[in-house]
Amino acid sequence: MKKIINYILLSCGVIILASSCKKQLDLAPISSISDANYWKTPEHFDAFVSGLHSRFRGHTSAIQALGEMRSDIFGTEPGSAGTFTGEATQGVERMWLQLLTLDAPGVSNFGGFYSNIVQLNLLISKLDATTVVTPVNKNYYLGIAYGMRAYYYFQLTRAWGDVVIQTDPVTAIDVSNLAKAASPADEVMALIKSDIENSLSSFGSDYSFRNTKSYWSKAATLMLKAEVFLWTAHRSGGNTDATTALNALTDIQTNISSLSLQSSFANIFAYNNKGNSEIILANRYLLNESSLPFAGTFYPQTALLANYYDSLNNRKFNVTQDNWGGLLRAPIPVSTFRKFNDLDSRKWFSIQSAYNSPSPGVYLIAGCFVKKYEGEQNQGSRVYTNDFPIYRYADLLLLIAEAKIILGQNPATEINLVRARGYGANYNAGTLGYPNQAVDADPKQAILQERFFEFIFEGKRWHDLRRMGDSYVFQHTSVLQSEAFKVLWPIDRNSLTNNRALVQTPGYPAF
Repeated sequence: MKKIINYILLSCGVIILASSCKKQLDLAPISSISDANYWKTPEHFDAFVSGLHSRFRGHTSAIQALGEMRSDIFGTEPGSAGTFTGEATQGVERMWLQLLTLDAPGVSNFGGFYSNIVQLNLLISKLDATTVVTPVNKNYYLGIAYGMRAYYYFQLTRAWGDVVIQTDPVTAIDVSNLAKAASPADEVMALIKSDIENSLSSFGSDYSFRNTKSYWSKAATLMLKAEVFLWTAHRSGGNTDATTALNALTDIQTNISSLSLQSSFANIFAYNNKGNSEIILANRYLLNESSLPFAGTFYPQTALLANYYDSLNNRKFNVTQDNWGGLLRAPIPVSTFRKFNDLDSRKWFSIQSAYNSPSPGVYLIAGCFVKKYEGEQNQGSRVYTNDFPIYRYADLLLLIAEAKIILGQNPATEINLVRARGYGANYNAGTLGYPNQAVDADPKQAILQERFFEFIFEGKRWHDLRRMGDSYVFQHTSVLQSEAFKVLWPIDRNSLTNNRALVQTPGYPAF
């Protein structure tokens, strides 16, 4: 069987994809571009790295779903199977109801992450062999490759536990030799930590950001390092790993003075304020290029929404101003909306509530939906051109606070910086600042609540609960302690069929 590499041109560059071959068939390349005439110029490497980030952006939906769709954010109202606008949830409810199976896995094909992992493996091997790339770019690209690969494997092991490790470059697939068993989660974690160190050593002293913070950077790797070591600190790593996490975060603060909180919470997400002082890494969306993939999940049909009222602005929704143009599959229950303090600006910016009005000036809440990514208006249509944050400075502050709590230190400074920005002019340190809210009596719950308010719809809540420990998952979500296996995700039927060495996640029915 011939070794084949298919090259696909994307808007942001060239991606090399490992081809799939049918048994007893040799497939000819679909393009004249081949491994023999690629990797010859610096521009080839530049284009490839650009393409990797385009594919990384293409995984936004999987990143968001794995990070929060099974948490206590989404859901229909009690006694209702549909959304408040009458749209059906179309199976999305299986995630927050914990009803996942191999045929309804919530996220299939391991999020599609391996499609980019094999490209990262290829880039690493080509960078190790090349002499055409400048040392600065070579080291930066190696930092990207190792850091992004570690990020993907961290996503995988948090979701599925044991997963297949593939680090060798693959340029062809022989269907007679596809079977590869998953490696234990501790081996995956060891790879993640090794890749993180390789990334940091490759970046060296280069703390710069590229492409307005839409490219992976040393700061992104340090944020990942903090997340990883806090994950293990809450398990067996204890104070040692918490100290490592704290050092990674203070490294960013020490060496990147340009990072800071935006003065207004809304400013972080504005479509015309990309790469602002708070962003560390974000998936980039631009008008006439690419838009956030949430319209078919988070936003209601415009004509249906027009039957309801916006109580805050004392008006009825209309198809011109409120042209969300979606299909609401994942509504926000009123109970989520009411967890926020009315004085907190994050409540009103993040969630849009909708009301019935049985008489003039009287409003009865009917339901809610995502507002955080409002996009922009273009020729009478709404286009979702907000960036999707992967890491931002508020995340850094609250991870510092979390590390301090593990280490028995006072987290007040970091928590209160985030709270004060959220409440704005309404902030009163004596009543709202840490440790003066009722939730602050339990510092871990205080961190979890603050992260809930700050990062809702950014793909973090489920991971936050899991990082703190499974008892927090049982307390805050619909996962029952008697079904603890459900903290991990099932493997979908196609993945189990295509790789017979895989075994279904323990607890779910065997394949």
